[in-house]
Amino acid sequence: MKSSILVALRMTVVTLVLTGLVYPLVTTGLAQALFRERANGSLITDGKGHVVGSELIGQAFAAPYYFWSRPSSAGEKGYDATASSGSNLGTTSKKLRDRVAADSARLHKENPGAMGAVPNDLLAASGSGLDPHISPEAARWQIPRVARARGVAGERVALLVDAAVEPRELGILGDARVNVLLLNVALDRQFGAQR
Repeated sequence: MKSSILVALRMTVVTLVLTGLVYPLVTTGLAQALFRERANGSLITDGKGHVVGSELIGQAFAAPYYFWSRPSSAGEKGYDATASSGSNLGTTSKKLRDRVAADSARLHKENPGAMGAVPNDLLAASGSGLDPHISPEAARWQIPRVARARGVAGERVALLVDAAVEPRELGILGDARVNVLLLNVALDRQFGAQR
């Protein structure tokens, strides 16, 4: 019995060392060597080298000279990466309908030059509340506001939007999309940072 316990303890220690130390260190080392940017969170820097966010996590933009993300229900104020979640409000929810109606009215008021209805992704939160992308249509809808706030021609802003469109994966998966943070960083690099 004593020898069985010693064998079990040795196996436990070996397993802990292999799976608790060796494996994490090897995978972390490989990730750092082969995929350093991704392993560190796909961080994005501004023109001065300051980290402004992650390419993978959405964030709020409220200034008129930036493109705005879709709404977020993650956390109390939204865009909280530690509280990723949707609102759990269904299509029959009066609270959801009221919020969408209020957001639509606000977006129309704050985007007077925008043509047509507000794109759905500017009204509906993603399932995680942290989606960093909007549709190309949602980005194009915001061009008049951003161009006016920056004092540049809409065509120049439209060129940046077109350059920021990411195609479908492998040409067939998902939809074309625009990463809002990357687009806003490109705006600052092209036309100067606004504060």
